[in-house]
Amino acid sequence: MTTATTAGPGGAGPAGDHGDVPARYRAHLSRGRAKLGELFGGDVEVSSAGCRVRTARGRDYLNCGGYGVFLTGACHPRVVAAVERQIRTLPLSTRLLLEPRAADAATALARVAPPGLERVHFTGSGAEAVETALKLARSQGHRRIVATEGGYHGKTLGALSATGRALYQDPFRPLLPDTVHVPYGDAAALAGALGEDGSDAVVLVEPVQGEAGVIIPPDGYLRRVAEVCRRTGAFLVLDEVMTGLGRLGHWWGADREGVVPDVLLAGKSLSGGVVPVAAAIATPRAFRAFDRDPFLHTSTFSAAPVAMAAARAAVAVIDEEGLVERSRALGDTLLPLLRGSLLAHCPHLVREVRGMGLLLGVEFRDGGLAGEFLLELLDLGVIANHSLNAHAVVRLTPPAVLSDEETGELAAAVEAAARALGERFGPQDGTSPTRSD
Repeated sequence: MTTATTAGPGGAGPAGDHGDVPARYRAHLSRGRAKLGELFGGDVEVSSAGCRVRTARGRDYLNCGGYGVFLTGACHPRVVAAVERQIRTLPLSTRLLLEPRAADAATALARVAPPGLERVHFTGSGAEAVETALKLARSQGHRRIVATEGGYHGKTLGALSATGRALYQDPFRPLLPDTVHVPYGDAAALAGALGEDGSDAVVLVEPVQGEAGVIIPPDGYLRRVAEVCRRTGAFLVLDEVMTGLGRLGHWWGADREGVVPDVLLAGKSLSGGVVPVAAAIATPRAFRAFDRDPFLHTSTFSAAPVAMAAARAAVAVIDEEGLVERSRALGDTLLPLLRGSLLAHCPHLVREVRGMGLLLGVEFRDGGLAGEFLLELLDLGVIANHSLNAHAVVRLTPPAVLSDEETGELAAAVEAAARALGERFGPQDGTSPTRSD
């Protein structure tokens, strides 16, 4: 006889019993999220370590998803140890006295940032870091926002104004006024939007667009953007929440072209796969309003010691374990393997396979095929993500701690998924897919 698993106040059902999780999602979190979870099999993740995720049903998955968070893998021992030490001593602070872990983390982050970026404001999420950058820009009169089509900067109201997709914006209009979007990769279009005098404008751009489907701009694009901003007096913000800290095989996308923005945004990998944390890293000139008044932009949990311990440890791990170089080498190995498998087994279903470092994207001919590919990978024990601004693109963001064996496992899973799709869907007039069964 099975006993109902009704959760008590603040608690789950009986230990080890997760069968009622979808019901509790529907009751208290989101019916849509519950439905999506059930679409992907209804399993529940209960533990993670390194590149692996384990579920309540005992399945073991290779985690190439997580929206770019797990560059260092999950529960990296050095990050966990740092966080555990901090939890036992001072997890949160009074916010009145100075606190050393914040100074440690800011020093570590400034040390690996592009030269000239010396001031750090810590936040709990990438969207909060975007809000920080927008307020820094506004503090100096840069009120007009110029962002890019397909760009993704978060969903809080200010960040959402810059995010380049009407699907997320329309239900919440009016957003921030004086906001325009220009084609990504087109520095001339940016120059046209700024005009001769861009001193009232802030420009937000990603070195590689992640949620737009791993869109890589032409060589020299970031350098030209920086030149346009410098010439017109615009305030430049590089959103490296997804691309920074080694994801592209460089410490920062900015480093590839020698660009130093007014503000650079970091996040995701800064967590070390353990504690949520993000940051805005600025030049002293861009940061001067916050230097003058430390209460101008605050948050109760900004620079919480437990998050600072994680951030400092994550930067040390990335640096000392050579994960930037490892990202580049793994990307150079994986991209041709994935491209070869997909174009060999289902070329009529795929538009392009592209990537840089460990930010990899597979663009299908429609979103339905991308969903089928995600499900095939899941069946084969690999977790990936769709792209929020490009539902036809499946994005893989493997950890840089992927072993050679796990690299082979990923390549084999992609090949098997590609073969399965090629067998299930056949070409129609040589272009559009249709079920062959």
